[in-house]
Amino acid sequence: MFKKDSVWLGLGAGLLFPGLAFVVVEIIKKNVVVLQKDDLLYIGCVAINMLLLKYAYKRDMELTGKGIISATFVCAFIFFYYKFNQ
Repeated sequence: MFKKDSVWLGLGAGLLFPGLAFVVVEIIKKNVVVLQKDDLLYIGCVAINMLLLKYAYKRDMELTGKGIISATFVCAFIFFYYKFNQ
């Protein structure tokens, strides 16, 4: 029923974890004045996927890794769209 190695699993995890990190970053930015204009925090949200990717390939989950890479590109495009439309 549940496949441990699938593109959909990688895509879901690759969007979920940076999404949660983005929410945390937004909460931190509202409460810490020094970090209000630090875009490096957003790039860190996308970089979380590299840790997920390393884990997936270490466990020989190639399809999951492909999903994570796809999600990384989606997150990067969202970041650049958000950044250039501010």
